[in-house]
Amino acid sequence: MFAAVSRLPFKAWPWLLMSALAGALLIAALYFQYIMGLAPCMMCVYQRFAICGILLSGLVGAFGCQQALLRWLAYMGWLVSSGWGLKIAHDQVLEEQLVQSGGFSSCGIFPDFPAWLPLHEWIPAVFKPTGMCGEVLWTFLGYSMPFWMRITFALFFIAGLVVIASQLKKHKYNPYD
Repeated sequence: MFAAVSRLPFKAWPWLLMSALAGALLIAALYFQYIMGLAPCMMCVYQRFAICGILLSGLVGAFGCQQALLRWLAYMGWLVSSGWGLKIAHDQVLEEQLVQSGGFSSCGIFPDFPAWLPLHEWIPAVFKPTGMCGEVLWTFLGYSMPFWMRITFALFFIAGLVVIASQLKKHKYNPYD
């Protein structure tokens, strides 16, 4: 299995597929917001940002798949984005459980993007939160969107770990090969 997986990062199509999946998730989020009328909360907006990180990492990997530095930069962006998204989605599931059990939401209403990257001001249609954390407005098979996003981010993260492990095994721990 590692042999087949270890060849994938040197081709552009797997990276573009990852970007396409992330792009589809972003389009789905906008569909939920603008067509279905589900207002995104602050944690939703942070997850969108993590999805954008995965999308950009895939593009870096696609166009730099033959250059070790760019490929490893894409790996790191992939892992950081999917790991951070997994943490935010998990926190949101816990927030939902708190609110559903009669507690109060501890989630803020303003995103905390860095001053040099105020995405909620630059692209408010995508990154401005208008909903409250903890509200469950949509379910699929009895589970909320943050639950499904936690699975999605976990799959992205595990896939990244498998690909990196295959690279390290193939190149005998020489990441510059």
